[in-house]
Amino acid sequence: MPSATDNRLTLFLCGDVMTGRGIDQILPHPSEPSLIERYVTDAREYVQLAETASGPIHQPVDFKYIWGDALDEMHRADIRIINLETSLTTSNDAWPGKGINYRMHPRNTGCLTAGRIDCCCLANNHVLDWGRLGLRETISVLDAAVIAHAGAGCDRQSAMAPAIFPAAGAGRVIVFSFALSSGGVPQAWAATSNREGIYLLPDLSCSSAESLFQGLAPLKCPGDIAIASVHWGDNWGYDIPREQIDFAHRLVAAGFDVVHGHSSHHPKGIEVYQNRPILYGCGDFVNDYEGIQGYEEFYGEIRLAYLLRIESSSGKLITLRIIPLRSRRLRLDRASVDEINLTCEMLNREGSRFGTRFTRTTDSTEDRKKGHYSLRLFP
Repeated sequence: MPSATDNRLTLFLCGDVMTGRGIDQILPHPSEPSLIERYVTDAREYVQLAETASGPIHQPVDFKYIWGDALDEMHRADIRIINLETSLTTSNDAWPGKGINYRMHPRNTGCLTAGRIDCCCLANNHVLDWGRLGLRETISVLDAAVIAHAGAGCDRQSAMAPAIFPAAGAGRVIVFSFALSSGGVPQAWAATSNREGIYLLPDLSCSSAESLFQGLAPLKCPGDIAIASVHWGDNWGYDIPREQIDFAHRLVAAGFDVVHGHSSHHPKGIEVYQNRPILYGCGDFVNDYEGIQGYEEFYGEIRLAYLLRIESSSGKLITLRIIPLRSRRLRLDRASVDEINLTCEMLNREGSRFGTRFTRTTDSTEDRKKGHYSLRLFP
């Protein structure tokens, strides 16, 4: 179990982790590579695109490979939470008409344990890509690997249930995972009283926020840190609708200490509201998009690792540090100084409406020599 000291807990958060298709193909136990996509019928084509863009990938890679330079930072955190946008299954029951179907062979789950992932959020638009059988197997595989999960289950009650786990030196971490249709989730994926699925909110109304409050209030005790992980909004574009802002504020009022937003393929603006961080869109973290053309203005190849230091007794944010990384050969390398500067400019531009500002910094002279900079939230 992770440990926290001095009444402080460090959380590692990131956006979408898509370990299917090309990522799955380079791992030790690849799934059968055939796809039912409109333009690509073999998952190995995504590996070839990445190799054309960045150089050869010597396969199979080990389970640590995909995390690359992010791994040290992940291991320094007390708790690591990801949005897992992949079904962990051998199922061939592809959801009809989905278009893109992500799956990773269950024997490749070692990549999650290599990253010491503590919790996978499952309420998203890819976890049922291989049907309800695929969802059942995903949950079984995570349970066998002793990785907590939230946002999906055998019925609505279990899908709504949070993941709860201890953090020594603090209280507990409570993670609610839920999604909106705006994040590309089919309505048919919603869990019901007699059907497995995900926790799909009907809207961003006050009543939806109240339902989350009713779920959290009986559980949260002094010293607990509550996280609302929400899959919402379009894949591309920096706009944050007013209804998302209002809903995030309601979540904070309901007792959530962190709002962990994802769905956008690139990072979006960040707000600190009542000393609670709101990450409206974390952007993709692991995927096989390397070498695919389009949307270059969003710098989708830049991936961000978010390290949040929280005061356990109050739930208040102490520091927020961001590590910019870049996808190369389907692994995460440190971003260049120019890429870090571009990321800083973007976060400051998009955060100006919220009064948030980041500055480039480094932790040591040695890191500075290597160009290993991070971005810190300016006090």
